Amino acid sequence: MAKRLGRRKFLVYGSAALGTSLFLKACSDPASQDGSEAGEEQSAAAGGGGDTIKVGILHSLTGTMAISETTVVDAEKLAIEEINAAGGVLGKQIEFVEEDGQSNWDTFAEKAKKLIEEDKVAAVFGCWTSASRKAVLPVFEAADHMLWYPVQYEGQECSKNIFYTGAAPNQQIEPAVDWLLENKGKQFFLVGSDYVFPRTANTIIKEQVAAKDGEVVGEDYLPLGNTEVTPIITKIQTALPDGGVIFNTLNGDSNVAFFKQMQGAGLGPDKYPVMSVSVAEEEVRQIGPDFLKGHYAAWNYFQTVETPENEKWVKDFKAKYGEDRVTNDPMEAAYIMVYLWKQAVEKAGDAYDLAKVREAAYGQTFDAPEGKVTMQPNHHISKTVRIGEVRDDGLFEIVYSTDGPVDPVPWNQYVPETKGYACDWSDPAKGGKYKAEEGAKEESQEGEPAEEPQ
Repeated sequence: MAKRLGRRKFLVYGSAALGTSLFLKACSDPASQDGSEAGEEQSAAAGGGGDTIKVGILHSLTGTMAISETTVVDAEKLAIEEINAAGGVLGKQIEFVEEDGQSNWDTFAEKAKKLIEEDKVAAVFGCWTSASRKAVLPVFEAADHMLWYPVQYEGQECSKNIFYTGAAPNQQIEPAVDWLLENKGKQFFLVGSDYVFPRTANTIIKEQVAAKDGEVVGEDYLPLGNTEVTPIITKIQTALPDGGVIFNTLNGDSNVAFFKQMQGAGLGPDKYPVMSVSVAEEEVRQIGPDFLKGHYAAWNYFQTVETPENEKWVKDFKAKYGEDRVTNDPMEAAYIMVYLWKQAVEKAGDAYDLAKVREAAYGQTFDAPEGKVTMQPNHHISKTVRIGEVRDDGLFEIVYSTDGPVDPVPWNQYVPETKGYACDWSDPAKGGKYKAEEGAKEESQEGEPAEEPQ
């Protein structure tokens, strides 16, 4: 019982008259997608004339991140199918162009530019890693366009051109650290992939642990996709000979090797509990529950959440993709962001007037599978925090939950450089970064941290 504490590209055409059926068309000739290229440009310039609103889907379908990212694509497509079957958006069907970021950050930037400039989409749903998000951020900001990003991340960013539907650190990482300090021990070893999210997350964790009289006894990183985890296992054994907490920010295929070798070395959850923030039901399914049973993950959503909305969503997802499939937090955040975008577009009255859509998004609520969520003026959503323990069946037993949604804090309050800062895009005098107690506008209006983690 929970403790209560508080590409190839494809176009899809849906039709309400056809119920939930969709037609998928593989597109190899850009000029033939929607008629002539000139016609496409005219349609986009006119605010999406015709019977469709075009959006982009940009995730890794290949490479080390495909293990995770292909699942969020499925969730986004399901949301689009449901919306189209119910009549679409503003009486128009959603048409998507799907691109493969290939687990390569330069490719993500190239594909983002293509979706904006050539395909003329109204919005893009995409990315997983912070490295991919950082790679596309200048593209979206230069074009003053719109990215919806579905994955928990390290914070320290608040862009006008991104809506973040995954957790900020105060909605995942920080509560997980607090729970571990209270329930599992004071000594931490930090393991992560070598890119911006794990390094920034661990900066936050080190500040938080120190502030609460804990100790970080070791920290090590692997290049993304690297599976040579034996040296890290050895360092854990040396730094924590009698056991201790492992905080895991590994992403992609590295998690497969890590958990298998942890078990092979005899480092079980009884003495070496691992708290992960990028391992969810799909990763457990692919790695194998036998290797993760008894370890933990912090998210806002688990498949085992008991809400009527979740019961329906899980049933619908399995009906479409197979009874053996599972749902997880990034998938749920991807699913609900399509609906939040839809609601904002309907309020704005024009999918291609991005300034109006952006303003209309503030305050949008949705009865999500995880519970009610609300889009805040800082472009993040209020979310319930949960911690789960891996069960025999590969699902999570929820062992901790807040009493309700927690408001997002993009600028971290443990890190001295960003303590006291906030974000509010509904107020031009505040914008992406301002000193909260003074209301003074920060020079870095687009919300980049003062120093980029190396």
